[in-house]
Amino acid sequence: MVTLTECGTHAQIDAAVGGFNGGEPELAIKMADSAAGMLVIMDRGFPGVALWKAYTGAGAHLLIRARSSVAARPVEQLPDGTYLARMNLAGQKGAHPGGVLVRVIEYRVDSGEVVRLLTDLMDPVAHPAAELAGIYHARWEAEAAFRQIKTFQRGPVEVLRSGDPELVRQEVWAHLAVHHCLTQVIVGLADDNGIDPDRVSFVKVLKHARRSVVRQCSDTPTKIKEFLVVLAAKVHRKLDNGVRRLREADRHLKRPDSKYSSKLSYRINTRDRRPTRRITAKVITLQPSIVQ
Repeated sequence: MVTLTECGTHAQIDAAVGGFNGGEPELAIKMADSAAGMLVIMDRGFPGVALWKAYTGAGAHLLIRARSSVAARPVEQLPDGTYLARMNLAGQKGAHPGGVLVRVIEYRVDSGEVVRLLTDLMDPVAHPAAELAGIYHARWEAEAAFRQIKTFQRGPVEVLRSGDPELVRQEVWAHLAVHHCLTQVIVGLADDNGIDPDRVSFVKVLKHARRSVVRQCSDTPTKIKEFLVVLAAKVHRKLDNGVRRLREADRHLKRPDSKYSSKLSYRINTRDRRPTRRITAKVITLQPSIVQ
């Protein structure tokens, strides 16, 4: 499953569900029309000419992380140190007519590894490289949305209850629909209190929604409005009106590389995980490139 997730609210705008014999880029292409007018951020598993043309052709803008081998040959240096390069079809080199022209931004975070971004926003004045580099890290908001669905909403007992492919797809869409409804409640609470939606506890809203479902005896607009009023009153005391705290969690391998690894090694991996902790603001340093 691949989703088009809104960074600010964690709402799933669109989704595509496939099978084991497909890939994420192919599923992402199916959602191109839903991204019209948006700036779409993707990880480095997605860059490709077909995907690029699908999204830009639908009126979307792209900001995608890329490996060092993608669009590696600069063709024009821009005043801010970024450069233009061609991303071609797999296995093709040079200015092939089937490729696309992209702007490449390279930077480091706290003197770490070089991060390469590809974008169709070519104007360095209208779209500064430092601003785009900072925006890219909002992509991790999608991981928070997945956690809300997979960890809190779905629960830890089973991955999916259905045993038939069509029922599995139906269950996936049901989870997405429920999450979208809960997100609408959260956005409404945030708007009423003048705060960002991520300051409203998803777990708190989920718990109160679950408790109220068994008590609902009518689906009339009046009953729904009464439910939202009660929910707002219960969640209000948990609202955080302060600035969002900078936090960080270590990347963790959920399962061993080999499916034949012993259970002991899996326990060691999970036990070594450190809790989320507060951090200082990251320093982004642009890496100017020189066309040779």
